[in-house]
Amino acid sequence: MTKNTETLETANTDLQAYKNEIINDYRLACISRETSLLGRREVLTGKAKFGIFGDGKELAQIALAKQFQNGDFRSGYYRDQTLMMAIDQLNVQQYFAALYAHTDVAHEPASGGRQMGGHFATRNIDENGEWKNLMEQKNSSADISPTAGQMPRLLGLAQASKVYRNHPSLKELEDFKKFTNGGNEVAFGTIGDASTSEGPFWETMNAAGVLQVPMVMNVWDDGYGISVSRDHQTTKSSISEALAGFQRTEDKKGFEIFVTKGWDYADLCITYEKAVKLAREEQIPVLVHVKEVNQPQGHSTSGSHERYKSEERLQWEKDFDCIEKFKQWITSTSLGEDAAIATVEELEAIEKEAKKEVRNAKNAAWKAFTTDLLADLSTAVQLMKNVADASPNKAFINKEIEALENAFEPIRKDVLNVVRSVIRKVRGEENTAKTALVNWLNTQLNNNAQRYSSALYSSSKYSIANITPVAPTYEGEEMVDGRIVLRDNFEKIFEKYPEALTFGEDTGKIGGVNQSMEGMQEKFGELRVSDTGIREATILGQGIGMAMRGLRPIAEIQYLDYLLYAIQIMSDDLATVQYRTAGGQKAPLIIRTRGHRLEGIWHSGSPMGMIINAIRGMHVCVPRNMVQAAGMYNLLMEADEPALVIEPLNGYRTKEQKPSNLGEYKIPLGIPEIVKEGTDLTIVSYGSTFNLCAQAEKLMAETGMNVELIDVQTLLPFDVNHMIVESLKKTNRLMIVDEDVSSGATAFILDQILVKQGGYYHLDSQPVTLSAKDHRPAYSTDGDYFSKPNVDDIFETAYGMMHEANPTDFPALF
Repeated sequence: MTKNTETLETANTDLQAYKNEIINDYRLACISRETSLLGRREVLTGKAKFGIFGDGKELAQIALAKQFQNGDFRSGYYRDQTLMMAIDQLNVQQYFAALYAHTDVAHEPASGGRQMGGHFATRNIDENGEWKNLMEQKNSSADISPTAGQMPRLLGLAQASKVYRNHPSLKELEDFKKFTNGGNEVAFGTIGDASTSEGPFWETMNAAGVLQVPMVMNVWDDGYGISVSRDHQTTKSSISEALAGFQRTEDKKGFEIFVTKGWDYADLCITYEKAVKLAREEQIPVLVHVKEVNQPQGHSTSGSHERYKSEERLQWEKDFDCIEKFKQWITSTSLGEDAAIATVEELEAIEKEAKKEVRNAKNAAWKAFTTDLLADLSTAVQLMKNVADASPNKAFINKEIEALENAFEPIRKDVLNVVRSVIRKVRGEENTAKTALVNWLNTQLNNNAQRYSSALYSSSKYSIANITPVAPTYEGEEMVDGRIVLRDNFEKIFEKYPEALTFGEDTGKIGGVNQSMEGMQEKFGELRVSDTGIREATILGQGIGMAMRGLRPIAEIQYLDYLLYAIQIMSDDLATVQYRTAGGQKAPLIIRTRGHRLEGIWHSGSPMGMIINAIRGMHVCVPRNMVQAAGMYNLLMEADEPALVIEPLNGYRTKEQKPSNLGEYKIPLGIPEIVKEGTDLTIVSYGSTFNLCAQAEKLMAETGMNVELIDVQTLLPFDVNHMIVESLKKTNRLMIVDEDVSSGATAFILDQILVKQGGYYHLDSQPVTLSAKDHRPAYSTDGDYFSKPNVDDIFETAYGMMHEANPTDFPALF
């Protein structure tokens, strides 16, 4: 065989492979489109609750997927079904399982039915909570619905690659080879054009440009945000033009910006090949603005786009439909000397087969979804018929059973509604049939608690509950500033965990505004101890994304008041990661901040009630001193759960005895500390305010009061062993002191003690709460004194309780 013949055969083989690739891309586009069309019908016929689909985005996502490699990550939104299918992380049956809310992760692996259809995720940890080898799969962080909420996390996913590439030892350690291949992974972001108006988008883009991380940001531009057209959304009606100043130049770093069209298959493929190559090899951020994307079915099943689009625009949707344009390109483009890549008839056959494939997958998903439901329905009906046969209310019960049997596609709610109604009807009757029905109901309630309420917190061996506490030890009587305890403990953490890193405003060069990271950047390098801009949302996002990739970030928010900028990210994303993936993902991020007792409206907030109610799924630590705080960090580094640690702001210069086992001792979470035992009154507090209670207790002792002081230490979890109620059994009186607004955190604490612990039964006096005023604290020391509980307030409130109980020994003060 001659060399020319070999070259020709190779060329022919390459052409055939290219042709096959194009045909397979067309097949996938048709399958995804048919999934959208059939999915909408399933919603409109009542078999699914709501639908939001990726039709019109198929071609761009197929082109993007060609550059997606194992180990790469996606942080996207609810129209990415084609991308997920193209990277083999979603099939049609799984898509419909999510649409029906199938609670079995074997059928709906993204969320176990907890998220609306169109919210995607890969399972990155196994059933034991151990990390899978993320380099053996293409990865997707779990989607959230808030528009642009996926952006901050994207920054961290990309930054992890930069850390792994530049870390002096981490990428070589065997334990971390399941997270990286030398830091060559790319993070892919996707967003609709209208959502680029959101603040998190701009904050993330700016931060990515500063950090220079391998991020490919894709904007699908279909011209509308629901009914609001692009000219009301974006400056210059173009996100790529609005961001033109981010374009990198020869002498200034920034983004590389590409613009392409959602219907132009060839240009999409070329564009993504260039874009991703740049991001992967040069580790720079890239923006791909995909214009002229159509949206055949409008925004979602909640309405019709005919209401707000003109006739001309609706016709454009048809003429420039990406699949129709792809079809035209295929039938008019030849490869080599061949005729067109495929004929119209060949493509129509593919379309017909796609419809059949999607319909079969949909039917299989529905059958799998309803199998257990129908079995439960059958069992419940028989049990209720048995109850009816033994009841004088037989006629009424049979009427409800008949209605249930004739209902259209009954779900678990319908079945249990009727079962509970029947139990109410026979509430005064006692027989074996009723007992069997009640037992069945209790079993169902337990099963459904697992289906719908599990995995809010970790249940792995790394759960905080499974980590053995270690007490601090002391050698000598060395007293140091609290910041020194923290600083030296962080040093031990960074020596022990090479994957540990920290970042925040002023965290790096100067070691933090309170010097608790003093000298850490010099010792461990700028990669691991770094400064950030003033951008709290993306500080959180950096932490979430890096934690999802095996690193152990400690994200610093400079003051507690500033946490409000990040609370949405914490609440919607971080706190829900394990829950919304039904235990399929985790992000063990530690957030540190400082607060309480500073002066001024914007620097002294204590919005604890808001925080603990917004971030269930995280732990909230409120140490009273830095020895406690350090021990909590030590425990959290060993755990696999996200947490917020609020350091007491007035503790950095307070002298404390320095433990000799820094980095090793671990303060348990959820275990209060009885700092001082007593018999007259139980005082419960936390953080800086607890320290005021300790000062006030000395005054109380002078008047003959014998109070028990309890520091809760953590608000989430709260007193897991019910220690406080045991104190109430002795004192029969309860006082709660904090510096949140009235009925803020105190309402939560009261509920925990009086209701969940049954403390109500042990009270001889009305429980008392002492909180801050309902306004923000006024400036200056006097502002603090008159705005928040002070030592005098605490003493007088406690004394008043004792006066009420024993006016002879405790005569009125006023």
